[in-house]
Amino acid sequence: MHSSPMTKRPTNVYDRYHAHVYFDANSVEMASSICHQAGELFGIQVGRVHQKLVGPHPRWSCQLSFSKSQFDQLIPWLEVNRDDLTVFVHALTGNDLEDHTIHASWLGDAVPLNLSVFDVEG
Repeated sequence: MHSSPMTKRPTNVYDRYHAHVYFDANSVEMASSICHQAGELFGIQVGRVHQKLVGPHPRWSCQLSFSKSQFDQLIPWLEVNRDDLTVFVHALTGNDLEDHTIHASWLGDAVPLNLSVFDVEG
């Protein structure tokens, strides 16, 4: 288990966050289980397990919504339990493009996002 030195790791510096657990057809059950366990253990909001591409995400994903107070328990738990799944973590500052770039970090290998979805905003 290694990640490149360029991969930005999650740090707890914002009030609210999303984590997107990425998966494919072979890992959908594991990803769903991880997300729902996280919801039960940490009382966080679990989104749909999307078996399609949504927004800027280049893989199927499930969104976890959590706060600064839940970060320090959730993120280490996700790191241990994600197996080889990639988890994209970003702040919710109100600026979608910055949240998915400047305020973004990863558990596992970083994957290029489809940032063109943000071009129509503003």
